[in-house]
Amino acid sequence: MAITRPFDTHADMYEQWFQKHKMVYETELEAIRLILPEKAVNGDGEPAGVEIGAGSGLFASRLGISYGLEPSAVMLEKAKERGLEMKQGVAEKLPYPDSCFDYTLMVTAICFLDDMQKAFHEIRRVLKTGGVAIFGFVDKDSPLGQQYQQHKEENVFYAPATFYSATEVLENLEETGFTTESVHQTVFGDLDTISSVQPIEEGYGKGGFVVLKAVK
Repeated sequence: MAITRPFDTHADMYEQWFQKHKMVYETELEAIRLILPEKAVNGDGEPAGVEIGAGSGLFASRLGISYGLEPSAVMLEKAKERGLEMKQGVAEKLPYPDSCFDYTLMVTAICFLDDMQKAFHEIRRVLKTGGVAIFGFVDKDSPLGQQYQQHKEENVFYAPATFYSATEVLENLEETGFTTESVHQTVFGDLDTISSVQPIEEGYGKGGFVVLKAVK
């Protein structure tokens, strides 16, 4: 069952977090931009992408993504206000036809999935052959991930979440037929002290925010 209540009830608090941690937000955007496709799978024209679990559209609207999927009705309306073409639904049952997107994006939404493998199979289904799936998430094994895990019951959004390590996500991608093309990490140190865009490094284990690029 989709976790929507915290987001329906505290949508303004969600947006305020990104305002307070502006440089964390900008850093995460840069990490995603680094691996966004520049061309469609067939090499002709702009790539068509969708953000799954788009929230209020904070990422898609900044990354040039026109389409979004979101289970929370309140967040969905905010995303529409940012100009996104939204559908209500969940990653485990995507309301899109086969092979229709050049890429998909999922940011900090893996931890809210009911069934990761089912979601990954659905993502693979809607991607064109050669399309890419991009995931940005909090790595459970990183210092930040361990901190989130220890205090998650105190957080209105993360209390119902299930955090995963980068290794677990990579294994699930492989099991659902994806080939991982790149892994990057960023967001180092205390979130409240980050005052500029941070570096993006290859690999995982140190950075709290990991970005994976997997190919169908």
